[in-house]
Amino acid sequence: MATLLMISGSLRAASLNTKLVLEAGELWPRTTERADLNMPLYNGDDEKADGVPAPAQRLAEQIEAAAAVAIATPEYNQSFPGGLKNALDWVSRIDAKPWRDKPVAIMSAAAGRAGGARAQYALRLALNSFQPRLLTGPEVMVASAATEFDDDGRLMGERYKAALAELMAKLAKTAGL
Repeated sequence: MATLLMISGSLRAASLNTKLVLEAGELWPRTTERADLNMPLYNGDDEKADGVPAPAQRLAEQIEAAAAVAIATPEYNQSFPGGLKNALDWVSRIDAKPWRDKPVAIMSAAAGRAGGARAQYALRLALNSFQPRLLTGPEVMVASAATEFDDDGRLMGERYKAALAELMAKLAKTAGL
């Protein structure tokens, strides 16, 4: 099916990163699916007692089935959010290793003038151990993000739109589409 799995690192309903990853999905040539990061906090004792929770198993299955993954992350305290880190931790407990060789594009929308650069760098570091095919660019870092989306949630800046289109074209090519 060549599905793109879209992951927003923010749990907020009106998240700018959700808007950004949905915008990326509009550029994908095939079907898209959204991930849900709402799951219990990782705890080795809970894993031992109950196994991997259903939401984490579902996320791992989505990653495995997807042709590629696009992750949009906000920047919280110079890194990416704990909810996203928690989801990565849970998925790392899955024997199937769903991230291995998976084409992955990272993007961010943040309040600061760097547009989430530190969050992206930290996320790249966290993902490296899973051995995905992380795209190195173009970097999409939407700065002062609250002013960059219109009332319908669409990205407005031509520079950002062009970088996002190039990133998604590269992701589709990396996924063999």
